[in-house]
Amino acid sequence: MSQLPLAAGAVPAVRRQLADLGPVAQLRAGRLGRRFPQLLVGLVLYGVSLAMMVRGALGLAPWDVLHSGVTRFVPLTLGQVVILFSFIVLLAWIPLREKPGIGTLLNAVVVGLAADATLALLVEPSQIGWRIALMLSGVVLNALATALYIGAQFGRGPRDGLMTGLARRTGWSLRLVRTGLEVAVVVVGLALGGVLGVGTVIYAVAIGPLAQLMLPACIVDLPTPRSVTDPERA
Repeated sequence: MSQLPLAAGAVPAVRRQLADLGPVAQLRAGRLGRRFPQLLVGLVLYGVSLAMMVRGALGLAPWDVLHSGVTRFVPLTLGQVVILFSFIVLLAWIPLREKPGIGTLLNAVVVGLAADATLALLVEPSQIGWRIALMLSGVVLNALATALYIGAQFGRGPRDGLMTGLARRTGWSLRLVRTGLEVAVVVVGLALGGVLGVGTVIYAVAIGPLAQLMLPACIVDLPTPRSVTDPERA
């Protein structure tokens, strides 16, 4: 729902939950000075977290197992493959009738660029302790990044939208669809020589609870008009 001008005698309320807004409504919803920087920070940190897990060399997130496998066969960096697959996944949104938002399109580009920039600066530690620390920190940072960009209320990322779209069209649970997608991309990624390890398992188990824990604090409340005579305010 888009933001409407406040009528006379109305007072602002807040939407204390995630809203399903189209691109124009996302801009009209207000608080852009808070939401847009939070979106960009979240997407950049997502790319940084991806690179941290790569340099930890103990396993990647399921989709990144696929991405790393593809890099063995094409003259592209990991970040470039992430961008490529983001737009491939967006094509799957068409039959699912998912509508991309501003955050969806920025997600498709910014995460890959941030991952490549971080990989250029970060080297793989030789000591296992530092590699474990990188991997675990990457998982936690990824959860925070996810909460930040989702909480900015600019739409889902390409892969998240694929999951929600399939769940809506098939009637299957989000958990079942997500599990099926991640198993599928891991299997294909392994067949291509992608990087699988203990970090993949830790990510799969921990990312949902961690992101859910962090999300409430990251949701930006969106002002909505409400009359002073609204019975909910009485």
